[in-house]
Amino acid sequence: MKKILFMLFGAAVLSATGLNAQTSNNKLSKKDKTMAKETIYQFKVEDLSGDTFDFASLKGKKIMIVNTASKCGLTPQYKDLEAVYKQYKDKGFVIVGFPANNFASQEPGTNKEIETFCQQNYGVSFPMMSKVSVKGSDMCDVYKFLTEKSRNGLQDSEVEWNFQKYLINEKGELVKVIKPKTLVTEPEVINWIKS
Repeated sequence: MKKILFMLFGAAVLSATGLNAQTSNNKLSKKDKTMAKETIYQFKVEDLSGDTFDFASLKGKKIMIVNTASKCGLTPQYKDLEAVYKQYKDKGFVIVGFPANNFASQEPGTNKEIETFCQQNYGVSFPMMSKVSVKGSDMCDVYKFLTEKSRNGLQDSEVEWNFQKYLINEKGELVKVIKPKTLVTEPEVINWIKS
C-alpha cells in the first residue's frame, strides 16, 4: 500500500512540475515576442582574416553597414566609402563591409581574394567581414536584425542589391536604410554622419 501511495504521490509531483515548466515556457515565449528592440551590439562575426569582430567594440559610434561585391557595376562605390571612412573615422564613424554573393554571383571570391581585391584596387581600410548571405533562408544573423522590424524596431526591409547601406546610431539602433545606388557622399548620408 505504501508503495502505491508513494508512486501516486511521485506521479502527481512530476505532473505538477511539468505543468509549471510548461506554463513558465509559455510566459517566456510571450515575453520574447514583446521584448524591446535589439541592438547591433549583440553580434559577433568573423572578419576577412578569420578573427572575431565584436560589434560591442563600436559602442558610442555611428555605424554604416554595407553589403559589398567585387564584380558589380556599383563596385566603384568602394572609393567613396573609403574616402568618407578616412574623413570621419576619428569623429566617431565607422563603416563595416559584408561581402555577399547574393546578387548575380557578383562576389564569387574567397575571403582572401576579396581582401586582396579591396586592398589593391581601393585601399580599403574600414573593417571588412567574412563573406555572408544577406537574403534568403541562409541569411546571416546581422542581416536578419537589419531587415526585420520585430528585431530592429524601425522597419522591415529587403536588401535590394549590392551596396545597400544601413545606418546605426550611437546606441546601436537602426535609424535609416539607404538604397544601393545612393552614394555615401550624398548630403542625406554626410549630414547624418556629421549630426
